[in-house]
Amino acid sequence: MSTTTFRVDGMTCGHCVNAVTEELSALPGVTDVAVELVTGGSSPVTVTSDAALDADTVAAAVAEAGYAVTPERSLL
Repeated sequence: MSTTTFRVDGMTCGHCVNAVTEELSALPGVTDVAVELVTGGSSPVTVTSDAALDADTVAAAVAEAGYAVTPERSLL
């Protein structure tokens, strides 16, 4: 198991959280997604998966949901 935490900009409500959660949950190997909504800031997102996730794949999934991974924070 691998746990990855990163930050996402632009989320303001539960609908935003659901959109990001849905896109990340669709990635192969993802078993859990937890979002701590920070309205007007960068929200921490923790993804649990069977293996480490590729940063570009995560960024693309978040972008598909209409948001952006905060550039200053890389995947841990």
